[in-house]
Amino acid sequence: MPGFQIRRGDAPASTFFTGRRRVLLPVLVVVAGLLCWRLFFSGGAVRKGMTVDMPPVRIAAALVQDVPHFLNGLGTVLPSSDVLVTSRVDGQLQRLHFKEGQRVKAGDLLAEIDPRPFQAALDQARGTLAKDQAQLENARRDLARYAKLAQGDFIAAQQFETQRALARQYQGTVEADKAAVDSAALQLSYSRITAPVSGRLGLRNVDEGNMIKSSDTGGIVRITEVSPCDVVFTLPESQVPLVVRALREHEDDVDRQPLPVQAWDREQKRLLGVGGLLSMDNQIDLSTGTVKLKARFPNAEGALYPNQFVNARLLVRTLRNAITVPTSAVQVGSRGAYIYVVGKNAEKRDIVNVRQVTPGIATDSLTVIDKGLKPGEMVVVDGLDRLRDGIAVKIAATVETPKAALAE
Repeated sequence: MPGFQIRRGDAPASTFFTGRRRVLLPVLVVVAGLLCWRLFFSGGAVRKGMTVDMPPVRIAAALVQDVPHFLNGLGTVLPSSDVLVTSRVDGQLQRLHFKEGQRVKAGDLLAEIDPRPFQAALDQARGTLAKDQAQLENARRDLARYAKLAQGDFIAAQQFETQRALARQYQGTVEADKAAVDSAALQLSYSRITAPVSGRLGLRNVDEGNMIKSSDTGGIVRITEVSPCDVVFTLPESQVPLVVRALREHEDDVDRQPLPVQAWDREQKRLLGVGGLLSMDNQIDLSTGTVKLKARFPNAEGALYPNQFVNARLLVRTLRNAITVPTSAVQVGSRGAYIYVVGKNAEKRDIVNVRQVTPGIATDSLTVIDKGLKPGEMVVVDGLDRLRDGIAVKIAATVETPKAALAE
């Protein structure tokens, strides 16, 4: 055409439109792919009888069983008796009759203090008693003679009364001397130090040859009885009604067995012993909002040690025929607790449905379901992160619901 020229660098119109198609074609392919995925493959949902990418899950059956209801608290082991053996008299420690760590019985000889000063004091008291007894006997004989003379008016009545008072004075002196003898004998017996209670000895605090006093605060050795021993533990004040109810039911029990208490180690992996509840404190600690309880353990094997930290578990009741599921099956959402229940659809495929439930007591591995679940229903315990209500799933494995551990 006249006046129309193609400059260098200008592309024809057909070349321009061909370039745009090359740019738009990949975009259209991506958009079409997204629409197809949205339509057919959204989250593995079932579309017109087709299942795509079914998430694998592990399931377990809701099991009916008796479940013990334990209350958990932190406790400390205390010896049933704890005595610091000290001397009641002052003197030189002559001999020790025990070994550190030895188990002793009440009355066993533990130590001896030099008895010679106390023996000398006892001998002196006995001598004084003998002298005063002789004076008393002589005064009584004189009193008998004065009584005959006073009846015949051979002596004045005043003389007779004086002699009778003198005899009574000697009688009082003799009684005081007898008390002095008993005191000296008691001091002598204190030179032999015996075990006041049965138990296991600790480390000795003195050596033979040392001078010890009754005022020494360190003592000679400490005796602790750990068979049996006690565990003092605390529970929150919200659990006090459960304990009170259990104690009242225990009072009505004919067998009168104490409420079982278990003692576990710090990691709650090893059972250290089983005992019975002794008592509960009569008030709640305002600073902590807890109440103290004491349990007695036989501790025949010595697994519990004084001042040891333990996890105490108090059995307050046993739920009969409770529906239980693994704890991992129970989820919590905005509307409360729920469980994925596995069932069959019209096409005999495994699908999951959300079921609102009311959970009861729970442990690390087991949870009681009070409402919302029937015995034998299958629930999802693993693979919950990809589940939604009504989608098809693939059963990867079936696991057993844990059995409740009853109190021993």
